Amino acid sequence: MPKFKNALVSVSDKSGLVEFLKPLVAEGLRVVSTGGTLKHLRDSGIPAIDISEQTGFPEVMDGRVKTLHPRVHMALLSRDGMEEDASLLRKEGLEPFDLLVVNLYPFEAARAKGLKGDELIEYIDIGGPSMLRSAAKNHQRLTVVTDPRDYQWIQAKATAPTLEERRALAAKVFSHTSQYDDLIARTLSPDADAWNNLTGRLVSELRYGENPHQKASWYRDPMAKSGLHDAEILHGKPLSYNNLLDLDAACSAVTEFRSPAAVAVKHNNPCGVGTDRDLAGAVRRGIAADPVSVFGGIIALNRQVDFAAAEAMASIFLECVVAPDFTPEALTRLKVKKDLRILKWSGLSDHQPVRQFKTIAGGYLMQSADRTSDWSDAWKIAGAKASTELTSALKADLLLAWKVCAHLRSNAIAIASEGQTVGLGMGQVNRVDAVEQAIGRMKKHQPNCVNPVLASDAFFPFADSMEKIAEAGIRYVIQPGGSIRDEEVLSRAQALGITTVLTGTRHFRH
Repeated sequence: MPKFKNALVSVSDKSGLVEFLKPLVAEGLRVVSTGGTLKHLRDSGIPAIDISEQTGFPEVMDGRVKTLHPRVHMALLSRDGMEEDASLLRKEGLEPFDLLVVNLYPFEAARAKGLKGDELIEYIDIGGPSMLRSAAKNHQRLTVVTDPRDYQWIQAKATAPTLEERRALAAKVFSHTSQYDDLIARTLSPDADAWNNLTGRLVSELRYGENPHQKASWYRDPMAKSGLHDAEILHGKPLSYNNLLDLDAACSAVTEFRSPAAVAVKHNNPCGVGTDRDLAGAVRRGIAADPVSVFGGIIALNRQVDFAAAEAMASIFLECVVAPDFTPEALTRLKVKKDLRILKWSGLSDHQPVRQFKTIAGGYLMQSADRTSDWSDAWKIAGAKASTELTSALKADLLLAWKVCAHLRSNAIAIASEGQTVGLGMGQVNRVDAVEQAIGRMKKHQPNCVNPVLASDAFFPFADSMEKIAEAGIRYVIQPGGSIRDEEVLSRAQALGITTVLTGTRHFRH
């Protein structure tokens, strides 16, 4: 067990503290402490000394000022081998601290509880970060601990932590204080979503990344109202990096729909989407849309899964199923599949992504999340049929295709019919290839679909796509428009008997 001589201890999270300190105190450790921590230690049989004895000054302003004192920071910042520092400590009658145990006021927890204004401000720690930074700066001679998870390994050592270990603990301090300050800054900012610091809280280390030779970790945004970290794994193995990417894509897409919907995702792209009056019907449609691609995929649903919906998923191999809830009968049916990961995320249907990050060489990009809109009377309709001839069923399929298309990798094309996708084309380097890919899938999996409609995530630069669309028997298209050749493309579409809905909004997803 390592021997420490003089410790300063002040924590909000008191878990494991007494168990950590008692053996060290038995070996001669002197403990100085503050406020609630002091009481907790004394009540637990540890003879801690009040910080006011160290400073010669009482805690004031309801505890706002207690450790912001030279007699605290001199004992933290004094350097080994510096006679001037040693002389000053002798003059002041101080012993240098060789151990600091501090964690901060729970600002994040207070914010999560809904505290605001002056109540929340009182959870901004001042003395704690100051002590942590002083000790971390002086890690050449001092051990600083801010994470209770580090108690056990420090206590288990035969000697005091090495310089390398103290440096690692110091790095953890600066990471912790920077995240703490970032959360406060984003909370106080009038435009918190535009705040560009990329900090997070570790959810878990992952087995590996996209490939086995890549390291990976999962972090959550402390400002997020909800997220996949809130999901409860009811069955199956821990989630992988690729599982999380696909789950995020599926959940993002399924939240676009208000009616019962099922979105199957493979390799970060929707591969089958179904909507219906009930969830079981939506599941059947989503799987039937492209049963080959759905195999081994992930399905997200926006309603509680009942037995009928579970039965519809039971005949195909899936990696994950995520939904707001599951009935007991549905869980029993799905748990028969031992390798299936079942996630309950009660906040799924209400989740709205706010901002998105992508890393690039030497930095990262940030943007607000892209969301589609529901049908708008402001959209322009051009072509062979008047807007009054667009039935509610056609509008529903056009909107389905439009929403799905926004979640496919660009260049993207989505074809829908009778509440399900019937052909998807994505990630192509030109739009006509995406059209051909989507039509090819439609002919392969849904050759007898009725009144198919087509969506494009961006404008058609040339009329050749319209010719292929007409050849496939598709007579309704939804797209943003905006090409310099719009007039030519729309004129050709009208000549081919195609009605085009122009939304004016592009939905690229790179």
